[in-house]
Amino acid sequence: KSSKREWKPLEDHSCTDVPWLLLFILFCIGMGFICGFSIATGAAARLLSGYDSYGNICGQKNVKVEGIVNSGLDLTQKKYVFFLDPCNIDLVHQKIKSIALCVSACPRKELKSLADIQKFAETNGSTLCSYELQPSEYTTDPRAAKLCPKYPVPESAPIPFFHRCAPVNISCYAKFAEALITFVSDSSVLHRLISGVMTSKEIIMGLCLLSLVLSMILMVIIRYISRVLVWILTILVILGSLGGTGVLWWLYAKQRISAGALETQIAKDNLQALLIYAIAATVFTVIMLLIVLIMRKRVALTIALFHVAGKVFIHLPLLVFQPFWTFFVLIVFWTYWITVLLFLGTTGKHPVPNEEGFVEFRMAGPLKYMWWYHVVGLIWISEFILACQQMTVAGAVVTYYFTREKRNLPFTPILASVNRLVCYHLGTVAKGSFIITLVKIPRMILMYIHTQLKGKENACARCMLKACICCLWCLEKCLTYLNQNAYTATAINSTNFCTSAKDAFVILVENALRVAAINTVGDFMLFLGKVLIVCSTGLAGIMLLNYQRDYTIWVLPLIIVCLFAFLVAHCFLSIYEMVVDVLFLCFAIDTKYNDGSPGREFYMDKVLMEFVENSRKSMKEAGRGGGAEGRELKPMVGADEE
Repeated sequence: KSSKREWKPLEDHSCTDVPWLLLFILFCIGMGFICGFSIATGAAARLLSGYDSYGNICGQKNVKVEGIVNSGLDLTQKKYVFFLDPCNIDLVHQKIKSIALCVSACPRKELKSLADIQKFAETNGSTLCSYELQPSEYTTDPRAAKLCPKYPVPESAPIPFFHRCAPVNISCYAKFAEALITFVSDSSVLHRLISGVMTSKEIIMGLCLLSLVLSMILMVIIRYISRVLVWILTILVILGSLGGTGVLWWLYAKQRISAGALETQIAKDNLQALLIYAIAATVFTVIMLLIVLIMRKRVALTIALFHVAGKVFIHLPLLVFQPFWTFFVLIVFWTYWITVLLFLGTTGKHPVPNEEGFVEFRMAGPLKYMWWYHVVGLIWISEFILACQQMTVAGAVVTYYFTREKRNLPFTPILASVNRLVCYHLGTVAKGSFIITLVKIPRMILMYIHTQLKGKENACARCMLKACICCLWCLEKCLTYLNQNAYTATAINSTNFCTSAKDAFVILVENALRVAAINTVGDFMLFLGKVLIVCSTGLAGIMLLNYQRDYTIWVLPLIIVCLFAFLVAHCFLSIYEMVVDVLFLCFAIDTKYNDGSPGREFYMDKVLMEFVENSRKSMKEAGRGGGAEGRELKPMVGADEE
């Protein structure tokens, strides 16, 4: 029934999926309750001021912990946390395995012996050994070997706002760095890499700005070179496939002739491998040629949509800034989430003696559910923000497409789309983002299990786990694509999420080959655009960094620049891809329910109109011969039958 229902673009506006909006509001209220509860009951002083191994919070008077010596001390004058062995890092549990003390000052220079530690305590009044030792006993008491810091004590400085003494020399964390950066085996290499970043920070910022400019320029010129670019890529793929297949068969023939004289096992293996490669390349080439043959008439639609997408960005220039707004909102939310997480980490934790006689803070059972609620909130609200971007873009492009006179467009279609989103469709966005969350959470749990069991599970279990993760990832991508089209259908017809998703799915199935052509050719074009921006930025970086003589290694700055360039290009071109997808759904609806006759005029652009006219001519020619193309394009002129 939904496929026969009339589409009335932008005529009616009604609230959609209101129950889901109420559910999302209730969920956000729960997130706010966790925030307030964690701040009200959490030990903010323990988070900010830090605490020692005996449960004392630095910089204040403390309450005695039963069964723990050195607890309940007055540490008003000792405001900084100092680790006796700050370089002893547990990579598995990601924490410092060292006794922590509260001191009045961090050692601002290296202390090479107990005598230096004693002199520092007498001069600065900061005792770096355990509380039961007096500074006069540092060099005479045999317990000093365990109760004093491991020397040489590295130069350290307090971390701003968090009152922890951290070594100034980062080589102290060489092992931790090696765990994250596998190619760093020598701390001197790490020093040179970081010095290269610091010395070339102006160049890095300039190159990042260059990648931003290149991305914006590419979005403009794609409109003008789309036709040439698509056919060049198609020809290159065909020639590459034919050439690679020919070379493999030539090598096989040559190897077979020469193998007659050398009857060795290695020669036979090489000959067999070449035969397998040649056959596989032949099959691939044949499939590729068939795909190109089938898709050759549908590539024209991709070219036309890219051309119209360029016009959309000219009429709606604020679309370019959508990634910035979304990124800014995400950063604000993630900052809030991490802040609450830190406070939540100190909520409901009680001091408990461990096996070594020190204090650990452990969370009570019921409070653990708050962590899970908070994690689900991270995923759902993040997906909600991204879905709001998709709905905003869809609403603006739909307004552009279904406005016959472009001069009558709203002054700011983006803001008009945001207004419709806030007034009518927040419930639809909440429901769509919740569906993605339902798929993403199990995948993340399976990934966590796979990480924890790495090296312990058998091959069969590992294969099944990876297969489940892969299936969930594919399902998530398919649902994301369907959600985006459902948002477009909602922006057109103001229907709820399920109805919009069903209507969009019907349209996509009826145009399956066109969808395949757009997603393959279009995505490949945009991928090449990303590669072009990264390569151009990287080349400029090599030329600029090559003239720097202040440091020895500039590999890390170049990697940073290339990663940033890819991120920027992805953000911009993903908006371009989104616009193309929205335009395609609008075009499919337009051609299905309109035929250009009086009262049923097309909404589409002249470029798309030319494509329709060419398709009609092809349909008539194919119809005389009973071709498949005529049957496929029939709905375009047979909308009355719907």
